[in-house]
Amino acid sequence: MTVTGFIILVIIAAICGSLGQAIAGFSRGGCLVAAVVGFIGALLGMWLGKQMGLPEVFPITIDGETFPVLWSIIGSALFSAILGLLSGRRRRSV
Repeated sequence: MTVTGFIILVIIAAICGSLGQAIAGFSRGGCLVAAVVGFIGALLGMWLGKQMGLPEVFPITIDGETFPVLWSIIGSALFSAILGLLSGRRRRSV
């Protein structure tokens, strides 16, 4: 994988991670944290998809590496929701 391909992959993972965090309603950190959440979400989402026998719906191939966009967003939302529940951080109503 080239450096350019890796940078594009990190940008796509950051977008997917930030979308997943927005869906879950829990965000911690900035762009790098969103990229990490996107990669973890891709792993979690693909694992869940394989367990349920579902195909990759919207994969993107960069330099021969396939990145599952839809599963990354779903996995990121699940991962962010779990982190939000485990952190115990509550919102106060005004």
